[in-house]
Amino acid sequence: MRRRLVISYLLLMVLVLIALETPLAFTLASRETDRVRADRLADATRFASLAGPALRGGSPGPLDGELAAYDALYNIGAAVVDRERRTVAASSAWEPGAGTGPALDTALSGQQFSGPESVWPWGDGPVVTAVPINDGGEVLGAVVTTSPADGVRRTVSTWWLLLAGIGLLAVLACVSTAFGLAGWVLRPVTELDAVTHEIAEGRRTARVRPRLGPPELRRLATSFNDMADAVSDVMDRQRAFVAHASHQLRNPLTALRLRVEELGPSLGDADGRAEHRLALEETDRLATVLDALLTLARAEREENQRVTVDAAASAASRVAAWLPLARHREVALRLDADGAPVYARTVPTAIDQALDALIDNAVKFSGVGGEVTVTVRAAEGGTALTVRDTGPGMTASQLDQATERFWRAPDVQNVDGAGLGLTIAAVLVDASDGRLTMRQGEPRGLVAELWFPAPAGDPVEAGDKAAADSPAEAGGTVGARRDGEPVSR
Repeated sequence: MRRRLVISYLLLMVLVLIALETPLAFTLASRETDRVRADRLADATRFASLAGPALRGGSPGPLDGELAAYDALYNIGAAVVDRERRTVAASSAWEPGAGTGPALDTALSGQQFSGPESVWPWGDGPVVTAVPINDGGEVLGAVVTTSPADGVRRTVSTWWLLLAGIGLLAVLACVSTAFGLAGWVLRPVTELDAVTHEIAEGRRTARVRPRLGPPELRRLATSFNDMADAVSDVMDRQRAFVAHASHQLRNPLTALRLRVEELGPSLGDADGRAEHRLALEETDRLATVLDALLTLARAEREENQRVTVDAAASAASRVAAWLPLARHREVALRLDADGAPVYARTVPTAIDQALDALIDNAVKFSGVGGEVTVTVRAAEGGTALTVRDTGPGMTASQLDQATERFWRAPDVQNVDGAGLGLTIAAVLVDASDGRLTMRQGEPRGLVAELWFPAPAGDPVEAGDKAAADSPAEAGGTVGARRDGEPVSR
């Protein structure tokens, strides 16, 4: 933008210079030509006054000496002709040219002639003047001079070069001033753009300095800061409300569950005991939802502080933690890693909580005899963790909605869960500048992949070419978005 603004200033300056200097250049050429023409006409008039007696008497007299001296002094050819265009007297440098014919025609008709109107640097013709020789109102002949125009051309060229130099200096001054002015005008815009990106990446405390640039942009910076403060305050209030509401609802929910449990012994019929059991299950499900809401509020309230984590060790820890439940549900859960450390830069607990959500879903939906594989590898200059299961998978439309809060697939409404696990994982991954991508497995199942950047200064070994492939493969892969709503399960 700064370059375009400077180019617009420069274009305007060049147009102004052209509009001002072009007429001035023509005027200078015409003025210098008029000066030379006036001198030559004065000289020719003097010769005409001397030539009258020579033409009447038939003898040039002192005219030859005057023309020779004039030629030797100024290197200007001159000649005196009679009415029949016969040369009466001429200097040694005199040579008739293409321009002398029209000049003699004008002079023998009784009028003075001088040409051309202007001498241009690219021309090559001489300056020609012709003055009639009169005697009592009768034209006896004419005096013609031809002077080289090289001196005039040099003078005009010098003036034009001077104008070009002045124009070039003006253009350089304009460029220097334009860069400074554009920088002063655009500095608040540049900072506003940078701060907007910082806020979009999670640094909600970033603000624009309001004392930069012109007054209009200062007011814009102040208004932007006020808007950012208001939005940040609203987000804090919203998250605090969710956290407080989740926390405060735990106590009455616990009391309600105790009272429902106490009603159990007083229920004698089978239908009553079945309803009692369902009521207890609903209170447990509500407690799970409140826990998930509290976890989500805490995750969204993180200030995105980053820590370096051994992703391989975290994956091994989470697989070990979920093995008892996997065995209970007769699902084979295994870790595919070589045991070497693979480091990632994330917000605290991002890998642990994200793997918990993905492994929980994989074990839950794989069914008896299913398989869940957790893979850790280096990829794309960072770390990729993949959870692959053999469950029913998801359709493309379901993948687009999987991280929406409280969303659950229509065919799993009766399965335990709050519909917030993947939402929490997506928030943590996005806060870590990572990606959460999911795609349908082959021939069945679901493949969920987490990618986190490597810590600065500790390059992650890329491994072979296969390990460096993109985690978002073609054909049904759904990628994460950086606006806080990544597309995942």
